[in-house]
Amino acid sequence: MAVSEVLAALADDTRRKILLRLKEGRISSGDLAAALDMTPQALSYHLSRLKKADLIYETRYKNFIYYELNLSILDETILWINSLRGGES
Repeated sequence: MAVSEVLAALADDTRRKILLRLKEGRISSGDLAAALDMTPQALSYHLSRLKKADLIYETRYKNFIYYELNLSILDETILWINSLRGGES
């Protein structure tokens, strides 16, 4: 895990909104764009940054792409941040 990639992805408000929506469960890219009132192009940019940080993953089914949270990366990031506080590493 590249902590710098994760923190850079989390620094953007739009990407945090995407993650909050994905917290509700798997969603197609079209439905995600509609739910967040974003153009497909803008959503694609933010999704690529989140994928680069491994915060989300995609699955394909027929002509649709679905996105889900990758909770293991969030857990690893929390552990890393906690280690800065003197917690378990």
